[in-house]
Amino acid sequence: MAVETGHSPVPHGPALAAPEDPGWPAVRGASRVVFLLDVASGFEENLLRRWILQADPGPSAGDGQTEILRIPCSRRPRGGVDPHLEATLAAGEDPLLAPLRVAWFPEVRDGQRTARWSDLLKLGDPRDPSRLRARWVHAFGTDRWRIVAGEPALASELKTRWRSPGQAASGATQGLAEFVARQAALALERGERRLRGARYKVPRFVHEEVLSRPALRGELARLAGELGQSEARVSRDAGRYLKEIAASHSPFVIDLVVQLWRRLTQRGYDELIRFDPGAVERVRALSQQHPVVFLPSHKSNLDHPALQLLLHEHGLPPNHTAGGINMNFFPVGPLVRRSGTFFIRRSFKDLPVYKTVLGHYIDYLIEKRFPLEWYIEGGRSRSGKLRPPRFGMLAYVVDAYLRGCSDDVYLIPVAIGYDQISDVGDYASEQTGGAKEKEGFAWFVRMVHRLGRSYGRIFVDFGEPLSLAASLGPANPAADPDPDEQSLAVQKLAFECCVGINRATRITPISLVCLALLGRGDRALSAEETVAGLANLVDYVERRKLVTTEPLNLRTAAGVKDILESLTASGLLVRFDAGPETVYRIAEGQYLSAAYYRNAVIHYFVNGAIGELALVSAAELVDGDRSARFWQEAMALRDLLKFEFFFEEKKRFREDLRREMALHEGPGAGWETCLNRGPEATLEFLQQVRPLSAHRILRPFLEAYRVVADALCRADPQARIVEANFLEECLSLGTQYALQHHVKRRESVSKVLFSTALKLAGNRGLLEAGSEGIAARRQAFAEEIRTAIRGVDAIEVLVRARHAGLFD
Repeated sequence: MAVETGHSPVPHGPALAAPEDPGWPAVRGASRVVFLLDVASGFEENLLRRWILQADPGPSAGDGQTEILRIPCSRRPRGGVDPHLEATLAAGEDPLLAPLRVAWFPEVRDGQRTARWSDLLKLGDPRDPSRLRARWVHAFGTDRWRIVAGEPALASELKTRWRSPGQAASGATQGLAEFVARQAALALERGERRLRGARYKVPRFVHEEVLSRPALRGELARLAGELGQSEARVSRDAGRYLKEIAASHSPFVIDLVVQLWRRLTQRGYDELIRFDPGAVERVRALSQQHPVVFLPSHKSNLDHPALQLLLHEHGLPPNHTAGGINMNFFPVGPLVRRSGTFFIRRSFKDLPVYKTVLGHYIDYLIEKRFPLEWYIEGGRSRSGKLRPPRFGMLAYVVDAYLRGCSDDVYLIPVAIGYDQISDVGDYASEQTGGAKEKEGFAWFVRMVHRLGRSYGRIFVDFGEPLSLAASLGPANPAADPDPDEQSLAVQKLAFECCVGINRATRITPISLVCLALLGRGDRALSAEETVAGLANLVDYVERRKLVTTEPLNLRTAAGVKDILESLTASGLLVRFDAGPETVYRIAEGQYLSAAYYRNAVIHYFVNGAIGELALVSAAELVDGDRSARFWQEAMALRDLLKFEFFFEEKKRFREDLRREMALHEGPGAGWETCLNRGPEATLEFLQQVRPLSAHRILRPFLEAYRVVADALCRADPQARIVEANFLEECLSLGTQYALQHHVKRRESVSKVLFSTALKLAGNRGLLEAGSEGIAARRQAFAEEIRTAIRGVDAIEVLVRARHAGLFD
């Protein structure tokens, strides 16, 4: 039963205009019409009956050919289907079924028709008024109610759909009367959405439709046999799990939550979220044709509010957002669930019924083309750069696509960035061994309180959408996909999404200033010295045409001083102005916070830093193939850092690195020609690279890896490595090394970096207690890292010589 809506406001008074719908001329000409009324009260029923009599859209009410029946109210579900509907459908005639509803709307405030928190405190949801309030709105708010009519359909057409194999395969297994009533309600819901706008596109009958799916019922029956439980018990568990998981949208609560998010973000950030209007329109066009999945970066607890605000204010439907069950606390949990968040457990591998229900819930959302959202990193980044992706939710979406739930699904990488964030101090604490604060009401209040100062701006940018049909080929539901191939495909898609997020990430002035300051260690710099340290970085960003939040005003002391003062106000820097010149340095305990902002854009500089170390290695080779040495070193560093950064596949990586090196070629010979000429020519080319960045880009990571490698060498080769205990040992060893200046960057002492290094060691088989030659292999791993650090030292010597004016 397709829907068309009534566009004319229905005034109170004698003249009641019929909806201007393509399907309604058929009603006027039909020999028998059955009106299906979706009403919450007798008052609404009287309004619709009055409309039927006065508008006379069908046969004369007195000739016995018009029938009026009620269906269960979608706003306040209770009771069953009117028995007269069953009788009407069982009769031999073929009436035209025409659904009707009264739609109620909030009043217009500040140019917007939206519910407010004051409505909650006064009279409740203006879209679902009480009988008394409905009478008042009818009498005095003629622009706040309309009659919504669904495009009518013949009973025979609905019977055919009810019996169709496609209908049985996709979901409902209810009786004909229930099917007709539900189709009428869904038709009216879509019709009312035409009046309300796509921002209120929300699902109805989720539990009924998901739990009645034949595929789910079959899987539950199979699980009952495998688990040795009754089908009734497994079905009860399935219903309980779906209630725990599923979002339960309410347009009223969506309005309230959007206002809450707006006040929350504006408490700490500029009023306007920065975005590309053209990108939003492309997302809109895509979402009207296909299911879309938003995959944002996750830096702050404001990520979801920022994205939801942006989409809502541009009329896009609310996302179904996967959230961790840890966020389901009062009052935030109930509110966000009713505005689109569905909660999933952190781990459910031993809960086959839960896993099955979640899979079918995702199937349902993909089939019905409701937008999805989750953080592909799984949690907030504590270091500033993207975390390794989690594959679970993406695997469900890929599986739904391959089984034919949709002809295509688009994955949309989303980069959400900030000038500064309020959470950065917590992240630094966790990196040095502090415990993560448990989410709850008190935590939420503290988070809101922290936003009581200005943190700058929020940026939301959409990356290039990824088509599953283009990436995986056309879906073939009859095929039996190879699990290993499907797993690899999911991993590749996740990687491409992360690369897309990185490419869409804007460079902020603060991130470049932090990059420059961290490169100078604990030395204080004046604004003029900071300008000098930024000059090559700014040139590089502009040469590569990297995306920035704004034109970079970092070539003057005045422009840089604004950034330095902003960071001083947030406590990240300290200022000394008692001397003839004002100088700034990173405050004690704030190096990891400064590194957070640097790491947000570090991916733009990693390949260049690897190229620098490869050039150092090639320059050290007196005789032999320096080009081969260059590529050998570059690929070895790529492998060493593969768990830190998202590198392109090997062929593409080599092409990117060639382009990176070509950026620094002068008017003379190319860089590869310099390699072949000898060590001196290679060193001369290295000296003309602008900027030299390995010391400020790679040193913190390599020094952290050195701590882990040394700790492994100290560990008993026969003893099992317990990660939690081992990381605490690394924190102690790293702190000692920092005090001894064995590591030069204080941000190298990071639990996050130690954890990634340990993952690399595990990948290389260095955690297998008692395995043959493990002590020697751990020593070799440590030596490999020390060799890379020596290359960084060589770069730093060149940088110091450049600062001293020994070469330009």
